[in-house]
Amino acid sequence: MGAALERMLGALRTVKASGAEHREEAVIHRAAERAWRASVRAAKWLAIAGHTAEFALQVAFFTVLAVGRARVASGAIDVGTLIAFLMYVFYLVLPLQQLISAVGQYQVGAAAVARIQEAERLPAEPSRPAAALPVPGAAPAELEFREVHFRYVPDLPPVHRGVSFAVPPRGMTAFVGPSGAGKTTLFSLIERFYDPTGGSILLDGRDLSEWDIPQLRSAIGYVEQDAPVLSGSLRDNLVLGAPEATDHEIRRVLSVARLDDLVARLPRGLDTLVGHRGTKLSGGERQRVAVARALLRRPRLLLLLDEATSQLDAVNEAALRDTVAEVARTTTVLVVAHRLSTVTLADRIVVVNAGRVQAVGTHTELVAADPLYAELAATQFLAATL
Repeated sequence: MGAALERMLGALRTVKASGAEHREEAVIHRAAERAWRASVRAAKWLAIAGHTAEFALQVAFFTVLAVGRARVASGAIDVGTLIAFLMYVFYLVLPLQQLISAVGQYQVGAAAVARIQEAERLPAEPSRPAAALPVPGAAPAELEFREVHFRYVPDLPPVHRGVSFAVPPRGMTAFVGPSGAGKTTLFSLIERFYDPTGGSILLDGRDLSEWDIPQLRSAIGYVEQDAPVLSGSLRDNLVLGAPEATDHEIRRVLSVARLDDLVARLPRGLDTLVGHRGTKLSGGERQRVAVARALLRRPRLLLLLDEATSQLDAVNEAALRDTVAEVARTTTVLVVAHRLSTVTLADRIVVVNAGRVQAVGTHTELVAADPLYAELAATQFLAATL
């Protein structure tokens, strides 16, 4: 039932806009009914067990009483012995009731333990002691993919089939290609949300498997496609990855991300609550918060996923695009790109198709040399810049 509620409440506007309130209500009602039936079934069996035990004890009491009465009448035992046996029966009632209750509670606990053990069997992220690695912010990162193969699960087709490319320190590298080519998954592999099934990924010449994961991620600024914002204050969201950030550093990234005007309008400034999943912010404001959050970490490698500025107006997009270009002078920037403004700013472009790197070059070189990129350029009016 909780999963059904989360499914509906997590996309409440979509449900309303689609006119699907009644259908979703029926889904939640069916889930609630299943939960109710399961609870009633469990309560029924517990009640049957408890009442059966009580009935058995009553039968035992009357059996002892009847047999004892006959034995007393025949002179085989005296009344005191009969009373003693009856007291024994009374003393057994409470422990037996507690035993029956314990069996029922054990069944409930065993089900909970089984779910916990199921969660414990899930694979966890590897952990290794932190090595003597370069500290975040020391120098721009250098990245290299060597014949990387990857698939999410064994029964699905591979996402990457021998991906190889190198990204030198500094500058912006854009990844382009048709949908489903595996561009977004490249960033997940860099962040080690997944590990490749073959090949290797090197950061500063060291395989990612040798990096301590927290230290690896501390060197990376990651801006997701949907730019999630957590419940809490605007300040809480900005310092999520840099809790020791000073007010001066926060003001700097607010200015860079064009958020200073927003903060000035908010009733409590940075301490204003942004609502569940940032519902009090517009889509463009959430994107700028995500960019500011990544920049506040002073990353050595900045990952911008799937046009993280797509919901900005032209003025703010141009300003933030210039900011990213400025950041690329001192930081290695990777971006999944679909738009003219992003592609033409990139120092190099990696064309990904069907899980492979098809070509690498500049915009001008690829329009002339790579048919897929030329087609994408013509479709998206990129060729107009030549």
